[in-house]
Amino acid sequence: MTGTLRQMLTCHWSARRIQRYLDADPVARLTPGEISRLEGHLATCEKCTQVATEHRALHRALSLWSGGTGVDPESVDRVRDFLSTINDEDTA
Repeated sequence: MTGTLRQMLTCHWSARRIQRYLDADPVARLTPGEISRLEGHLATCEKCTQVATEHRALHRALSLWSGGTGVDPESVDRVRDFLSTINDEDTA
């Protein structure tokens, strides 16, 4: 029981950081400790690894979709919010 609760909390913590980790956004950098913890979790958690894979696929799709014009940052934010909501529902 304790292990399951700990895993759920770690998944929740990770879900809040996966996008920032993949984006390497200089405005919202993860600390080296957070990166290490997240990478360790991704190495053992199939569910969070799948979320990271989906985020990477979305990033690739958006980069191919641009057609020479920039992607609307508000659209990207909406997609991120949507994915975060889905992920939060999965971890709740």
